[in-house]
Amino acid sequence: MKYFLMFIIAMPVVEIIVLLLAGNLIGFWPTLFLIAATGLIGAYLAKRQGMETWKKAQEQIRYGMMPGNEIIDGICIFIGAALLLSPGLISDIMGLILVFPPTRNLLKPIVIRFIMNRMNKGKVTIIRHK
Repeated sequence: MKYFLMFIIAMPVVEIIVLLLAGNLIGFWPTLFLIAATGLIGAYLAKRQGMETWKKAQEQIRYGMMPGNEIIDGICIFIGAALLLSPGLISDIMGLILVFPPTRNLLKPIVIRFIMNRMNKGKVTIIRHK
């Protein structure tokens, strides 16, 4: 939890530094365009990927299967979309990585391992309804 808090505090500072450096390197308007373009492209991808994942999950539920892979995809897409909504180049890049399917597929084993480690340490509670 303390690392998450440090991340939340440090991230805006790093984003401002990167924006200032990008503004000095390529100029104000190209930097502004880059931020807007990554946001728009990311929002489009997040919507498209989210709807596709939702349809796959519904299909698997219809056939009586647990949509585990789609749940992980949904989590990644949701976090990626949230990062794309926040201004900044680093958060946009991280958001695009989580929304874009090939890079998301590379990160899914890490996400699954993180969740499994939390479950094994007893930090995740699973409630089952009968």
